[in-house]
Amino acid sequence: MSAISIVLLVAAAVATALGGAALHTARGLHRQLTALRDQLDTAEAARETAAPTAPVPAARQTPAEEIRAAVTEALAEERERELAEARAFWAAQEARDAGTDPGGLLAGHGTEYEIAPDPDTTLLEALLEGRLDGFEGLHGQLEGEVFVPRQPDSEEARTELAEHADAAEFAELSELAELSELPEFAEHADARTGEAEPDLDPESAELAAARRRHPSHPDYNLNGEPVVPAPTPPGGPVLAEHERTVQRLTELAEARTPLADVRPGPLGTLDVYAFEDGTTLCMSPGHPETAQYLAQALEGGRAPLLLGGSGVSGAYALTFAVDDELVYTLADRVIASL
Repeated sequence: MSAISIVLLVAAAVATALGGAALHTARGLHRQLTALRDQLDTAEAARETAAPTAPVPAARQTPAEEIRAAVTEALAEERERELAEARAFWAAQEARDAGTDPGGLLAGHGTEYEIAPDPDTTLLEALLEGRLDGFEGLHGQLEGEVFVPRQPDSEEARTELAEHADAAEFAELSELAELSELPEFAEHADARTGEAEPDLDPESAELAAARRRHPSHPDYNLNGEPVVPAPTPPGGPVLAEHERTVQRLTELAEARTPLADVRPGPLGTLDVYAFEDGTTLCMSPGHPETAQYLAQALEGGRAPLLLGGSGVSGAYALTFAVDDELVYTLADRVIASL
C-alpha cells in the first residue's frame, strides 16, 4: 500500500471515532433533557394538587357617575379650603383696617424732619463776635431732635384749639392791663369799676367769640356763624358696602328680575352677572361651572331668576332658579352696582 492510502485510512478511522463520540454525547444530553422535563411536570402536578392557584380577579367596572361624584367631592373640599383661607385673610385685613389709628396716616419714613434746639444766648453772642474758644465741644449739642408729624384726631384738635384760644385771651387781657396803667385810662377804669358787675360765667363772651373766630373750629365758619349741617340725602344715610349689597340682592329677589347676561372670568377669578334692570353683580372668586350653566340656560331661552341670597361672615350664598332647577353659588366678595 502506498503512503496516501494509509493516511486516508487513518483519517477515516479518526472521523468515525469522532462521529461515534458526538453521537454518544448527543444521546446523553437527550436523556438528561427528558429527565428534567419529567421532573418539571411532576413538580407542577404536585403543586396544583397541593394548593390550587387563585384566579386573578378581573378589572372592576366602576360606573362613570361614581368617578364624577368622587372628583366633584374632591373639588368641593378644595374649594371650601380656599374659601376658608380667603375668609381668614379678609377678616384679618378688616381687623387690621379697623385697628389702624387715623392719626398715624402721615407717620412713616420720609415724613420726619429735625427741629432746631432752643438757642443758647452765650453761644449766639460768641458766634456773632467770632469767638468760639471754649465752645468746641458744643458741636453735638447743635443737632436737633427728629420729629415725625402725624394727623391729629378730633380730640387733639379741640384741645389744641382751646389752648390757642386761651393764649389769645391771655394776650388780649395782658394788653388791656398795660393800657389800664396809663394815666388817661386810669380815671375811666375807676369810673367803670362801680358800674361793672362780676362775670360769674366761667367762659366769657370774648373767649367764646375768639373760639368762634378761630378758622380751625369745626362748628363755626370764618365769620363766627354756626355751621349748618348738610341735609340728609333722600335715600337716607349712606349704607356700608355689605349692607348695600344685601339690600340690592333682596330687591332683585323680590322683583324676580331675570338675568340678562353672564360673563365668566378667566380661571375662576371673577364672574359678572348682569340683570335686565341694569344691575351688575361682580362675584369673586368665580365659579366656572355655575356661570357656564347659567350662560347655557340664557342661550337656550331659559332666563334664570335670583331667588335670594344671604351674607355670612362677609361671604355670600346666592340661589338661582332655572325653570324647576335650583342653582347655588358661593363667593367671598359680591359687589352690586347700577
